[in-house]
Amino acid sequence: MRFFLIFLIFFVSSFTCVSSQEKNQLETFISHKVKKKETLYSISRLYDLNIDQVIEYNPIILKRGLRKRMILRIPVFKKEELILREISDDKFFTYEVKPKDTKWRIAYNNKITIQELERINPFIKQGLKIDQKIKIPKSDNINFSNFIDSNFNYYTVKPGEGYYSIEKKLGVSKKILDSLNPNLLEQGLLNGMVLKLPLEFTGDLKIENDLLVEKTSLIDSIDGNSEINISVLLPFRASEIEYDSIDETRKLLSERNLHTISSDFYTGIILASKDLTKYGISSKLSIYDTENKKSKIDKILREINPDSCQVIIGPLIPDNFNYISSNERIYDLPKIAPLSTRDVTIRNSVYQSVTPKEILRNKMINYLDNNLNQNDNIVIVADSINREIEYRLKDIFPSSIILRPEKNGYLLPELVDSLLVDSLPNKIILESDNFSLISGVSAQMSAQISDLRKVQLFTTYRGNVYENENLSRKHLGDLSFTFTSGHHPLNKFEFNAFQERYIKFFGKPPNREAIRAYDLTLDLVLRIIYQGKLNNSYENIGETEYQENRFWYKKTQKNGFVNTAFYLLQHKEYDIYEIKK
Repeated sequence: MRFFLIFLIFFVSSFTCVSSQEKNQLETFISHKVKKKETLYSISRLYDLNIDQVIEYNPIILKRGLRKRMILRIPVFKKEELILREISDDKFFTYEVKPKDTKWRIAYNNKITIQELERINPFIKQGLKIDQKIKIPKSDNINFSNFIDSNFNYYTVKPGEGYYSIEKKLGVSKKILDSLNPNLLEQGLLNGMVLKLPLEFTGDLKIENDLLVEKTSLIDSIDGNSEINISVLLPFRASEIEYDSIDETRKLLSERNLHTISSDFYTGIILASKDLTKYGISSKLSIYDTENKKSKIDKILREINPDSCQVIIGPLIPDNFNYISSNERIYDLPKIAPLSTRDVTIRNSVYQSVTPKEILRNKMINYLDNNLNQNDNIVIVADSINREIEYRLKDIFPSSIILRPEKNGYLLPELVDSLLVDSLPNKIILESDNFSLISGVSAQMSAQISDLRKVQLFTTYRGNVYENENLSRKHLGDLSFTFTSGHHPLNKFEFNAFQERYIKFFGKPPNREAIRAYDLTLDLVLRIIYQGKLNNSYENIGETEYQENRFWYKKTQKNGFVNTAFYLLQHKEYDIYEIKK
């Protein structure tokens, strides 16, 4: 007990010391009146703060959300933090801006802050231009370890941030920061300073071109007391369930079929609707059972009022979705293809909400082209239905080896052993939707790994077959299996607040369909509230992200919309992590 009290006193005193150190940098407050469509993200950017700092001085946001006309206290930090060193003209050199340069990269590579770079070159405050000539302070001791290393992330220090607030935000300790950023020992933390961080410390930020930045959030932009009318068309096929037979019903609902997929999807919509009520949003849901019959769909379409309904979600089956999207009565009403990875026909006001296979494949091919060394031992394994992608990969990697499976869908072990080498990294690109082949190849390639032999596995398209629980996560982890995806699976063993809330309501963890429905519903409702009409949202709203899914719609020539957002993911041990694009 005595030891615990001593530890508690030490912890509290340490916390107070660190906190007061950061508070001492605070000079005063200014007031900000929240305008329509402003978000915590936009307000924090306006005052060069982070979202946590805005919330810290305005805790009412956590209770009520961000509201129009709300008066916020905005902290202003002491100017001493922004003191810039004076450098004579003869100690500058001229640098010509290159196509992929950013201010933070130039500042980091030359060991100065972004503010210092802008003070010396005030004309770059509005942005850099290619071939633009700027002045950079000369340094007698350029440290080449300062140049950007894609094996790390980078973070720009905000006004008033100290070690404690950065650790709270990103999870990285002072010890790690000091070891990776030696200039901290001399200068301390400065506003605008760019810090190097290990890849695993990202907090709730996203990675853009190696830099950690705030995610775009719409949830804090809403002005309450709104009502959204949504029609949901799902193939529950309730009439086929024999409610008098408990055993038959239990068996039916324990299998993956249209009944269970529809039910799971429905639960995600319900929880999203309930969560939105906390922000003053009422979702008026009209739920229809299509019974997977066009005759029933015709009847439903006659019931939907295009003047009051703001969006239609479903049907799930692409053929049925294409059927309703051709209906002239709802021609201008936004229609969302919610779940299937199969492409739907793009027509007026049609939303392909699942990122199409071709986009994911092209993004992955671009990644492979940029990141695989032509001198590596590249082996392409493609089954007979993937010959087209095999030829395409061969054009990109002309020195690659083609290894085709046997007719029964397996690779000859002696051939695999002879084609993999110890002298070069072995990069295997697997193109197949055949579970037996995928399972066999991942097992064979994993067995080839040794201290001398390095093997990594890729695919340009990871289909639903990879969701099979019998596929070894260990093998994929050993091979650092890398792929693009439209969703990033949540951890199934360590639940976050959303998963715990779902379990509380429905008695089981949410599956992929439930999470998809939750994310999709939130995104659609928030886009409508933010822009008034869903079809207006694609121009002013960039990429949004929720639990497992991202959305970034691009308009097509036929006035439809396609989601182009994606994740670049990699297996590590038993987990899946996002890596840099």
